[in-house]
Amino acid sequence: MERKNPGTDFRLDWFENIQVNTPAAERRATSLAARRSLKKEWQAAWLLNAVRCIDLTTLSGDDTPDRVARLCAKARQPVDAGQLAALGVEHLTTGAVCVYPTMVAAAKRALRGTAIPVASVATGFPAGLMPLDLRLAEIRYALDQGADEIDIVISRALVLRGEWAALYDEICEMREACGSARMKAILATGELKTLTNVARASHVAMQAGADFIKTSTGKEPVNATLPVSLVMLRAIRDYRDQTGFAVGFKPAGGLRTAKDALNWQVLMAEELGRDWLRPDLFRIGASSLLADIERQISHHVTGRYAGAHRLAAG
Repeated sequence: MERKNPGTDFRLDWFENIQVNTPAAERRATSLAARRSLKKEWQAAWLLNAVRCIDLTTLSGDDTPDRVARLCAKARQPVDAGQLAALGVEHLTTGAVCVYPTMVAAAKRALRGTAIPVASVATGFPAGLMPLDLRLAEIRYALDQGADEIDIVISRALVLRGEWAALYDEICEMREACGSARMKAILATGELKTLTNVARASHVAMQAGADFIKTSTGKEPVNATLPVSLVMLRAIRDYRDQTGFAVGFKPAGGLRTAKDALNWQVLMAEELGRDWLRPDLFRIGASSLLADIERQISHHVTGRYAGAHRLAAG
C-alpha cells in the first residue's frame, strides 16, 4: 500500500491570496494540447499507459452485480491479448474499478486473485447533501464491503461561501473514516463557479489529507476540462513544494476519446513531470473512453478499426 498523504494543519495563508487568471489558464491549457503531437508507436505507448490509469467506472441507477462482474472482466483484460502481444506487452489491467458502495462486494468477488483495487464513491455521491454522520457511515459501509479506495464528495456550499476552515474540518473527518484506504476528494469543479475557488478547494482538500484530488462526479453539467485540470495540477505542485508530498490527480467526466487521454497525459507530463504518469498518482475516471482507445490501438496494430461490437466494455 502506497504511503498516505499525512495532511497538514489548516493553513489559510497558503491559498487565501490565490487569484487565477482565467484567460491565461485557458490559453496555457489549449497550447499544451496543440504543441505535443504523438504518432505511431509513441501514441500507442501513451494510450496503453492511459489504460493502466483508468478507474473503469459504472455509477448508474440500474447497476447490478452481473453488470459489475462484466466490468471487472473488462478491467482484467482491457485490451485484446493478441494486440498486446504485437506491441510487446505481456499483461495490462486498468488502474481500478469504481462502483457504488452496494456494488463493492460484487466487484471484490469478480476481481479476486488480481491486484486491481476497488474504489467506491461515498458521502452522498454525487451531491453530498446528506448529514455528515450519514456520509461518514457510508464510508464505513463501503470499507466493510471491502473497498480499497474511497472517492468522497465535498460540500460545494462551503466553497461558495468561502468557509474554508469548515470545509477542512469536514474533509478531515472523512479522511479519518477512510482509515488506511486511499481517499480521493471530488471537488465537483463544474459547480464551484470560478477557477480561483477550484484552486483554493484543492489546497484545502490536500491539507485535510486527500491522497488524490478529482475534478468531477461525472454528473455535473460541466465535468473535467483542461483549464480546471491545469489549476488543480498547479495546486498539487504548490503542495508538493510546501510539504514534500506528492498528491495524485483524477480527471473524471467528459474524457471520451483517445485524444482526450493523450491531452491529459501531456498536461500531466508538462506540469508535474513523467513521475505522475503512473496509476498511484494519476487516474482517469471513465467508462466509454476505453472503447475509443481500443479502436486506436487496433488501428495501430492491424491498420484498420475494429467494429464497435468487438469493443464492448462489458
